[in-house]
Amino acid sequence: MGSFVTDTDFDVQGFARDINILLVLSTLRRGPRHGYQIALDVEAQSSGLFRFRHGTLYPILHRLEADGLVRGDWSREGGGRRRKEYALTDKGERHLSGEADRMEEIMQRFLRLVRAPGPATA
Repeated sequence: MGSFVTDTDFDVQGFARDINILLVLSTLRRGPRHGYQIALDVEAQSSGLFRFRHGTLYPILHRLEADGLVRGDWSREGGGRRRKEYALTDKGERHLSGEADRMEEIMQRFLRLVRAPGPATA
C-alpha cells in the first residue's frame, strides 16, 4: 500500500473533524439530503456510534459547500417551508475516495501500534 500519511501531515486534533467530514460525504454518496436527514442517517448507519452534536453539522456543511465538495440547493416542502438540500459534487466524490484511503492507512498503522506485543509483566 502506498504511503498517504507522513510524520508531518497527521493532525491528531483534526482527526475527529476529518471523520465527521467523511461521514457527511459518505452519506451524501447515497443521494441528496437536508442537514437533519444527514444527521439521522449517520446515526442510523452507525447504529448510534456516530452522532452530530448540536452546532457541529451545519458549520461542516457550510465549509464543504465553500470548498466545492457539496452543493446546496434551497427547496420548498409541502407546507412552504424552505430547506437546504445538499448533494455530493464530483470533487467531493474524489475527496471522499482519497480521504477514505488515507483513513484506512492511519487506522491500520494505529492498530499495528496498539496490538504490537509488549514485554511480559510480572
